[in-house]
Amino acid sequence: MLKTHLHIDESLCGKVIHTEEGQAEVWFHTSASMIADERGLIHGGFLFGAADYAAMAAVNDPNVVLGAAELKFLAPVRHGQSVLFRAEVTQQKGKKRMVTVTGECNDIKVFEGNFTAFVLHKHVLES
Repeated sequence: MLKTHLHIDESLCGKVIHTEEGQAEVWFHTSASMIADERGLIHGGFLFGAADYAAMAAVNDPNVVLGAAELKFLAPVRHGQSVLFRAEVTQQKGKKRMVTVTGECNDIKVFEGNFTAFVLHKHVLES
């Protein structure tokens, strides 16, 4: 059961379709509002958002926050295409979590990234 990012707009960040301990999958379908140019290229920021969502779902703690990301866009994504993001927690030390995320569209890897997340004792916006 998903315990984090419960109010996220799935039309912008995708839908969590699978979670288990340290793993998550997000199905991300592109829309016209994500188009960057006249050829239908999807802006990378939307792909990043879906990958970040997958990483947070893999950690799956209500107080998880993103600290850093190192990523590569490997192939373009076009309007109307969908991307499956798979995330896996690869390291855990104290409050720090390292998460690897890949994205595939039509059996082509379009994204890969390493995310550093932190699980805080309380919500980041609490004083």
